[in-house]
Amino acid sequence: MALVVICGQPCSGKSTAGRCLAEALNESGLRQAARIIDEASFHLDRNQNYANMTAEKNLRGVLRSEVDRSVSKDNILIVDSLNSIKGYRYELWCLARAAGIRYCVLYCDVDDIHCRKWNEERRVKGEAAYDDTIFDDLVRRFEKPDRRNRWDSPLFELWPHKDGLDKSSAAILDAVSYLTKRADSKTRDVKILQPTIATQNTRFSEANSLYELDRATQEVINAIVEAQSQAFGGPLNGISLGQGLPSINISRSVGLPELRRLRRTFIKLTGQTSLSGPPPPSDADSAKRRFVDYLNRELGAAA
Repeated sequence: MALVVICGQPCSGKSTAGRCLAEALNESGLRQAARIIDEASFHLDRNQNYANMTAEKNLRGVLRSEVDRSVSKDNILIVDSLNSIKGYRYELWCLARAAGIRYCVLYCDVDDIHCRKWNEERRVKGEAAYDDTIFDDLVRRFEKPDRRNRWDSPLFELWPHKDGLDKSSAAILDAVSYLTKRADSKTRDVKILQPTIATQNTRFSEANSLYELDRATQEVINAIVEAQSQAFGGPLNGISLGQGLPSINISRSVGLPELRRLRRTFIKLTGQTSLSGPPPPSDADSAKRRFVDYLNRELGAAA
C-alpha cells in the first residue's frame, strides 16, 4: 500500500514522528496496522552500527532486506532510521516502485544544536545516546532531502524543536491524508509508483516454460540414447515415451552430437515462435509431443 521513509539527523525526533504517524494511520480506519521497521526491531546498538562504514553498510542492508520482504500493496511500512544517504533513499524508492505502491518521505528538520542537546539529555537519563565522535560524523555526512528528487518526493517536513510533535501535527495529518486517500484515474495529488521492466520480476512464466522445455527435450534425448544402447545398433521400430505421447520413429542410428544439435535448434525455433505469437503450452507432455514431431520430421527427411 505504501512505504514511508523517515529522515533526519541523529536525535531529531524521528522515532517519535514514526510512532505518531503509525498511531494516526491506525486511527484513520486502516484494515491492517501500520508497521514500523527500525533498528530496535533487530536489537541493534546505534553506536556499534555506526562505528565504521562497514557496520553502517551492514545495518542498511538489514533494514533494506526487511523492507524488501515486507513491502506489499496490503500494508504501510514506516522505515525509522537515519536514512541520511540519498543513494539509500533511492534504493528504498526503487523497492516501492517495484511493488507498485505509494511512497513519501517524512523529514524531521532540526538543526544540529538541538539534536546535540537532545542527545545529551538522553545520556543524562541513561537512555541510548550517540557517542560524541559518532554523532559529529553522522551530522557531517547527513544529506538533506530535496523534494525535487523523485526519491525524496512527496516530502512532508516536521519541525519538532519549534512546533512540538504529536499525531495532530500538520505534516503528520498531511502524510496520513496522502497515504490513505482513495486514488483513481482522476486523482492527481496522489502518486502511485508504477513498476518498470527493470524493477519487475518479469518473465516468470516464460522462464518456467523454458525450464520445462529444456527438461522435456532432455528426457526425450535420454530415451533415444537408452533405446539405441539396448538395441546394440540394431533397427528401432519405435521408441515409446509413455501413454498419450507419439512414438519416435528412427530408421537409423543417431549419434548424441546430432541429437544435441537438433535439440538446440528446436529450442531456438520454439523461442522465436513464442516471440511472434502466444507462447506454447509449458507442460512437459506438450513439449515432448512437439519435440518428437520435430525429430520425426527431421530424422525422416535425413533418412
